[in-house]
Amino acid sequence: MKTIKLGKSDLHVPNIAIGCMRINGLSSKEAEGFVQHALDLGANFFDHADIYGAGECETIFADAIHMTPAIREKIMLQSKCGIRKGMFDFSKEHILNSVDGILKRLHTEYLDVLLLHRPDALVEPEEVAAAFDILEESGKVRHFGVSNQKPMQIQLLQKYVKQPLVANQLQLSITNATMIGNGLEVNMMTDNAVDRDGSILDFCRLHDITIQPWSPFQYGFFEGVFIDHEKFPELNSVLQKIADQYQVTKTTIASAWLLRHPAKFQPIMGTMNSKRLEEICKASDLTITKQEWYEIYLAAGNKLP
Repeated sequence: MKTIKLGKSDLHVPNIAIGCMRINGLSSKEAEGFVQHALDLGANFFDHADIYGAGECETIFADAIHMTPAIREKIMLQSKCGIRKGMFDFSKEHILNSVDGILKRLHTEYLDVLLLHRPDALVEPEEVAAAFDILEESGKVRHFGVSNQKPMQIQLLQKYVKQPLVANQLQLSITNATMIGNGLEVNMMTDNAVDRDGSILDFCRLHDITIQPWSPFQYGFFEGVFIDHEKFPELNSVLQKIADQYQVTKTTIASAWLLRHPAKFQPIMGTMNSKRLEEICKASDLTITKQEWYEIYLAAGNKLP
C-alpha cells in the first residue's frame, strides 16, 4: 500500500485509513477477522474517537487486535476527543481526562495522533496548548490535529499551540465536493461559488496539513451511499464504465477519485466489510487519469465554468 507523509510530522502513513466508528456492530470473531484482514492488506492506520459507541469501539478494537507492545509497534492509532453530550469541550481538563480514557480502552501507552473533534465555540486556545504540552511531554500523544475546522480556527489554535497541526478531518466525497467546487466556480452565481469553508482545501495544502476525508461514499449528511443508489444513475454509470476499464469495482474507482487529488488525501474508510475493504485498498495503487477524474466529478452533478 502506498504511503504519504502526514502533515509536517515524521509519520509515513498508508494513504487509506480504517475508521472504527462501526466496529461495535461486529461480533468479537468478526471484529478480530476484520482487523487482521486490514493488517494483511497493509492498512495499519486506525482512526477512533472517544464518542464512538461511547468508548466501546476502542475497547472492542483493542480486544480484536489482541493489543500487545509487539502489535502496537506495527500499527498507528489516531483518536479524537472534545464532543460531549449537548456540547463541545476543548478545556485542558477534558482533553487530558479524555486521552487517559482513550489510552486505557485501547490498551496502549500512547497515541500516534490526537484530533480535536469538531470546533468548540468556547475554546480557550491557551488551555488547548497547555493540554497538548502535557500530553507531548508525558509521551501520551505524539502528534496533534483537528477535525471540521476552518482556516481561521486553525490559525487561532496555532497561535498558541507550539505543535504543528498535522491533519484536518473534513467531509468530502464525489457528491459532497463543495471544497473542490468552490475553487472551480470562482466569480460565478452558482451554489458552489459560495465560500462556506474559507478555502480550507488550499489552506491545508499551503500549510502542509493532511486532509482526511470522512464519509467518502456518502451523499448529504449521512443520507446514504451514492454507489448503486437510484438518485445517482449518471454517476454510477460512469463509475461502472471506468471500473470495467481497470477491471475493478465502482468502490475502487470512487476511492481512486479521492486519491487522485494532488493534495494527497488520506480518506477515512468506515466499512466493516472485508470484501469492500479489499476493493477500497486496490485504489491505493491505482491512478485514474485527469480526464476520468473530471468525468466522474461532472457525473455527480458538479459544474465547470
